[in-house]
Amino acid sequence: MRILIVKTSSLGDVVHMLPALTDARRRLPALSADWVVEESFAAIPGWHPAVDRVLPVAIRRWRKRPLDRAVWREVGAFKAALAQRRYDAVVDTQGLLKSAWIARLARGPRWGYDRASAREPLASLFYTHRLAVPRAQHAIERNRQLLAGALAYALEGLALDYGLSHPPTAASEPSVPPRHVLALHGTSRVDKEWPQAQWIELAHRLTERGSGLVLPWGNERERARRGDRRCEPGSIVLPRLGLDALAGLIAKAPAVVGMDTGLMHLAAAYGRPGVALYPATAPALTGVRSAPAHPPS
Repeated sequence: MRILIVKTSSLGDVVHMLPALTDARRRLPALSADWVVEESFAAIPGWHPAVDRVLPVAIRRWRKRPLDRAVWREVGAFKAALAQRRYDAVVDTQGLLKSAWIARLARGPRWGYDRASAREPLASLFYTHRLAVPRAQHAIERNRQLLAGALAYALEGLALDYGLSHPPTAASEPSVPPRHVLALHGTSRVDKEWPQAQWIELAHRLTERGSGLVLPWGNERERARRGDRRCEPGSIVLPRLGLDALAGLIAKAPAVVGMDTGLMHLAAAYGRPGVALYPATAPALTGVRSAPAHPPS
């Protein structure tokens, strides 16, 4: 069986889709999946053994230049790549108009949330099959239920498993102290941030205990640099890293502390011990979840 997964963004949402694909492969060992995802997160689906082909899109970038000929060439190339295969099922787990439009371009029966379940109700009009999956559930469970319904298998007896047995390999990774806490501090919203004074206090306490705080560069580079200057000698700001290299560091981190960010969900996927902070969002719906073998601390 060959299926197409449409889950384009964001980083955390893409990570949340991985357990559903693990379920499907366990119930259907011959299953092979292609996955449509935003170019920024294209590395992630390829880390799962059930994924055969990753089809990057750049909707966020395309929207900024809708009349650019280069954009239309990219869109045409994406459509051509999507049309190369016919699928036994096309499953849109995003539930948005943009993801439903992508599913509509693919060849095969289309599955998605019904009107009451989709984040954007009009998206349900694009599907040939619609499933009711209550929204008052964790995002991981919604993904698992939707894919199980589309492919007609039972979820009973299937433990949560992201399918990421090994960290990705990168050309180079920066050296970090053997004893450290990885601070996944970057967020997409100001109200999700933890006050800088608290990060500074944490860095000082770790230094007193012979450890240190390691901060990714990422989109929060200026904030990280400011924190690093004030927290020395206990803090280290990493150089700019690709997603593969950063994921490799996360997978090997002795401990992590972070905000409601996609990288924190990736840390949970790799079963790293740590603490997630939710100053503005509901963890019951999108909080970090580790596999049973790696209970959260």
